[in-house]
Amino acid sequence: MVLHLAQRLDVPLRERNRLLLAAGYAPGYGERSLDEPDMTPVRDAIERLLRAHEPYPALVVDRRWNIVASNRGVDFVVRGVAPHLLNAPANTYRIALHPSGLAPRIRNLGEWSAHMLTRLRRELDVAPDPELSALYQEVAAYPGVQATLQERPEPEAIMVVHTLELDDARLTLFSTVTTFGTARDVTLAELSIESFFPADAESAAALAAGVGELADAE
Repeated sequence: MVLHLAQRLDVPLRERNRLLLAAGYAPGYGERSLDEPDMTPVRDAIERLLRAHEPYPALVVDRRWNIVASNRGVDFVVRGVAPHLLNAPANTYRIALHPSGLAPRIRNLGEWSAHMLTRLRRELDVAPDPELSALYQEVAAYPGVQATLQERPEPEAIMVVHTLELDDARLTLFSTVTTFGTARDVTLAELSIESFFPADAESAAALAAGVGELADAE
């Protein structure tokens, strides 16, 4: 009955395990490290997805938005970010919104930060987490960050875009988020792949040139 209700309500697997424990049952879902042999097919799939998406940025994050894996497109975008923000566990919210991260180069920081914090609030509503809550409070206090959109969106806009100034290149990107829809392992269920795409030809050309240089230097 517990699992049936949790499934109907689309409760995350981690929370389903907690519900089972509270009801006196053993957890129903395993939680493996991504480094374990059983996860080899997952690691291989992630690597293929990330490489196939180049030269555009793509990264894999865990439930607390720490980066698990990324491609050369991400390496190109985060050039100039303070090293301490890139040390493991590197967190996408800090990289994007910290004053020593990408924030000074984001031309629509208010709009993009409101989008990110709205997404984080939704996750906290579904599955409260002390660390995610602390992350929210931290990044919401960064200079220039908006917790909610303070201006009306442009009527002709079809989505929120991420606009960056990188050296002499201007990147306008939009993103998609992919999850493993059939996961029965907690770790796998909590992984998300965020893939960024160029919104114009100039951004596509800048990414191709920049990532090409990185590949040649390897």
